Amino acid sequence: MSEKFDNVSVVKKANVFFDGQCVSHSVLFPDGTRKTVGVIMPGSKLTFNVSTPELMEITSGTCQVKLASEAAFKPYTAGTSFSVAANSSFEIHAEDAVNYVCSFG
Repeated sequence: MSEKFDNVSVVKKANVFFDGQCVSHSVLFPDGTRKTVGVIMPGSKLTFNVSTPELMEITSGTCQVKLASEAAFKPYTAGTSFSVAANSSFEIHAEDAVNYVCSFG
């Protein structure tokens, strides 16, 4: 995982979910793609429903994730990632502050 993104635009308004338990910003790339860069607050237990495929890269922190297609939670830490199928969901439990990059499509 790269430490930074070059030559991008950042949407100033934050995406705030679950009463502030998850906050992200959209990053727009010259080729038209979009990613979000965000943080999930410690102790949060959240369920996300997705319409398009997503790749979640964990850049710091520790969490447990259960994909809708799986029976059990799996641990994820900095430098790991997981993929979520379109029209699916995942549950994430943040053990501490979890920073992530989400890619779509």
